[in-house]
Amino acid sequence: MAAEVTLLLKRWREGDESALHSVMPLVYSELHRMARLFLRNRPSGETLQPTALVNEAYLKLFDSGQPQLADRAHFLAVMSRVMRQVLIDYARASSAVKRGGQAQRVDWDTSIVVEQGGSQSQLRVLEVDRALDALSGENPSLAQVIEMHYFGGMTAEEIAFVAGRSAHVIRHELRLARAWLRRELADG
Repeated sequence: MAAEVTLLLKRWREGDESALHSVMPLVYSELHRMARLFLRNRPSGETLQPTALVNEAYLKLFDSGQPQLADRAHFLAVMSRVMRQVLIDYARASSAVKRGGQAQRVDWDTSIVVEQGGSQSQLRVLEVDRALDALSGENPSLAQVIEMHYFGGMTAEEIAFVAGRSAHVIRHELRLARAWLRRELADG
């Protein structure tokens, strides 16, 4: 399937618009799984559902032009970044509502559940976003790994495939990035 997605993305880059329509059915279940993992601990009345997150990310990615997507792994990495942007937009909208910025209330929890060492903790999406921006300035590779993990719901093995590095290296980078984020969030 990965080779088929890569071939279709190549055809799309070369101008075959129908190729893009063939890509989505091949990656949709994986994108939906990524979104579901991120949103798994949300209240039952949650307004942002996995399908909506995938759809909004897809529209955001392709409404802004024709991104250069090399292969299936690159496509999934880019979609995890766009999902982060969509989630940040929702968190900002929710924060604006809480400060009285809009007439209607947006019912969206602005925290993410992060599993660390067998326990779970909740981090505020906007704080994680700011910390990731800071980490990106220091070490873009670590920022991308943690972004794919937290916002894309990807496992170390999936990130390793996307990044072209071993799962062992990615697990080490995830530990390093988590420690950096803990320190950054504690200082902030």
